Formats: sequence, structure tokens, C-alpha cells
Amino acid sequence: MTRRLTIAFIAVVLATLLIAGAGTLVLANVRARQTTERQLRLQAKELATNITALVGADSGQLTEAQTRRRLRALRSFSKALDIDEIAVLTTNRQGQLVGDTLPAGIGVSLIDQQALSRDGVIGGNAGNTVFAAASTNLPLVGQTVVVITRTANAALGRSVRLFLLASAVTLLAAAAVAVWLGRQLTAPVRQASLATQRVAAGELHTRLPDPAADDHDEMAELTRSINTMAASLERVRVLEQQFLLSVSHDLRTPLTSIRGYAEAIIDAAAEPQQAAGVIRNEANRLERLVADLLDLAKLQTKGFSFSIAPIDLAERARSDSSGFVPAAQTRGLTLRCDSDGSVMVLADPDRLSQIIGNLIENALRYARQSVVVTVGRAGGHGIITVDDDGSGIPAADLPHVFERLYVAREQPTRRESSSGLGLAIVRELSEAMSGRVLAGSTERGGARFSVYLPLA
Repeated sequence: MTRRLTIAFIAVVLATLLIAGAGTLVLANVRARQTTERQLRLQAKELATNITALVGADSGQLTEAQTRRRLRALRSFSKALDIDEIAVLTTNRQGQLVGDTLPAGIGVSLIDQQALSRDGVIGGNAGNTVFAAASTNLPLVGQTVVVITRTANAALGRSVRLFLLASAVTLLAAAAVAVWLGRQLTAPVRQASLATQRVAAGELHTRLPDPAADDHDEMAELTRSINTMAASLERVRVLEQQFLLSVSHDLRTPLTSIRGYAEAIIDAAAEPQQAAGVIRNEANRLERLVADLLDLAKLQTKGFSFSIAPIDLAERARSDSSGFVPAAQTRGLTLRCDSDGSVMVLADPDRLSQIIGNLIENALRYARQSVVVTVGRAGGHGIITVDDDGSGIPAADLPHVFERLYVAREQPTRRESSSGLGLAIVRELSEAMSGRVLAGSTERGGARFSVYLPLA
């Protein structure tokens, strides 16, 4: 990236120099020609006006040959007049200009005799050579034309050399700045690349230096995104390890009981009917755990099918709650269901029962004395709320209670075997039926879970 940035930077600077330099040189050349031509016109006119005195033709003592020789001698005045060359032409009997050899690039065809006769002075250029011509009449010679020349951009050569030198210095400076700037710009990118490589290699604790709070440019946002990603991956790994430990424990406990009672039956050390009952209960726990895992997998892959229909939420809550009353009594708890009458919602009956069952089962694990199920309505939704009088949900756990792999800091006093996936399933099912679930605390400090479903 640094190399590409350097090339692009130098290319832009070079193009700018070429455009600016070429434009400046063209304008300078045009201005130099205009200025030179204007000066030459004045000098040619003055020289033509004073040429009679310069050659002494006004004395009347010179012959034609002497006059012509003195005209040719005017070439020596070129240095004094700061011009390149002077040529003096005369008109022969055929009206043609003859005499001195004209400067290189200036031909007789460039001298418009009609314009010269009309205006007395003309000018023009041939390449970089600018000329001016003025006419006068001399005794014995007749019409005499003085032609003087000067190189228009003689001083531009030095300017061009200085421009090239300055351009070279500018390009070197641009290259240095581009390299420095490229390294400054790509340093965060290189750091981000190394960080993502380390994260991909499993070093999930890798973090980039946090940008300033008021820094919101692209690199700052990229840095925050990488740090957030790494933190999320690290947290998921920890949760996954905790989840695997929890599930392995939940699998091992019923399997141990099943194996122990099976061996007791073989050794005739246990009453077969009692042992079979224990084995059946433990098998049911295993089945429930596997079913929860399968339910989550189906929800994640959209493999669940829903039969949405109007259903009385209050009636369903009473019916499902009654099935948990014996389990509550066994634990020394009371389970109560309150409602304000019929509340018709749009839901899948089986999935709604699964939601209610998971919430009540979770409440029974944490409650100290009672669990209360309440049904009501608000804002176009039917609401079922499950409260317990346990220790409540710590503030640090509250944002994560519905995550699949999260293990809360506050563990239940009753350590019944559970997949720990019940609340995650509740959230997935609620959202799949266009509802939502919220977690909070009751007035007595216990946990409260509320499911909102659209009214029919």
C-alpha cells in the first residue's frame, strides 16, 4: 500500500508540475514575444528615422557606393542596441528588396512592403526569432528598409533549467512525504492485520490500542470493531467451555444413575420396580436435554415450523401451570396463576406451552417460597409474566440471561439437572412468533420474565 500511495502521490505531483510548468512557459513565451516585438518596432522606427544622420548621407558628399558601405556597417550597432542582428535592404528598379543577408529564419516574404509603406513599421516572428522592419528614403539609394531581430525567449532557457531543478526537488520531497505518509496511514492497517491473524490463530485475548473517545474516523471504527470482535469471540469461547462442562455434567449424572440401578438389578441389590422407575426418570431427563439441544439447532437453522392461530393466553397459562403444581409441592413451593380474563393472542399452541413450561421450570429452580404466573394485556400485546421470590438476577447477568451458552453468576439453590438452554429457547420461540421476552426484577427482588405476543 505504501508503494502504491507513493507512486500515486508522485504521479499527481508530476502531472501538476507538468501542467503548471507547461502553461507558465507557454504564457511566458507569448508574453516575451509580444514585449520583444513591441520594443523592436520602436527601435526599428527610431533607427530608420536617424539612419540618414548615422551614415552621413545628409552631407551630400557621399557617393552611392559609399552610402551602401556605411549602411552595411550598421551591423556593428547591434550590441549597442541590445539586438541580435541588423540588416539593411534597399529597393532595386524592379521594386525588390536587395542588400544584406537577412537573419536566419527571416525571409523577404515576411516583409510586407505594402504594410511597410502604409504604416512605416511592421513586426512578426519566425519561431523564437522576433523581427521588426522600418523604412525610410535615403539620397542616391532610395527606399531603405532596416530589419532588426532578437530572440524572444532568450531568458527562458535559464528559467527552464531552474524549473527543472525545482521540479526534481519537489518530486523528491513528494516521494519522501508519500513514503512517510504511507507508513503513517498503513501502520494501523498493519497492526489490525496482525491482530486479526493472531485472533484467527486462537489468541483471542489480542487487543488493539483503544482510540480516543472523540476519534470516529475509519481506522478508529475499524479498531473498535476488531476489539469488539475479539472480545466477543473470547467470551463465546469461555461460554462454550462452560456450556460443555455443564452439559457433560448433566449427561453424566443421569447416565451414572441409570448404570448404577441397572447394575443393582443385575446383582439383585435393588427392587426391580423401584430401579426401573429411577431409570425411566433419568432417561426422561436425558431426553429433555437432547430435545432442548435439537430445538435450539432447529431454531438457528429456521427448521421449526409454526402453526400460528388465535389462542387464549390465560387459558393456556392456567392449563400449563397446573401441570407443574405437583413438582412445586414436592419442592415445598406454591404455584399460582392469575389473569384478568380471556386474552386472545396469535401464537403456536405447542410452542407457547413450551415457552410457559420453560419459564415456570426456571422459576421453580430459583424460588424460595412461591412462583406467580400472571396474564394481562398492554399496548396491543398479550403478556404472560412469571415471577419468583428468589435472589433475583444480578445486574451483570441481566443482558445475557437469554444467550445460549451463558452461565449466570448466581446459581440456583436446587441443583436439578437442566440443560441451561430453556431461556435461550424462550427467546428464540418468542421472536419467531413476532413477540419478545424481557427479564427484570420484581418488587420483592426476585426474577421476572415477561413474554409479549401480538393480540389476535
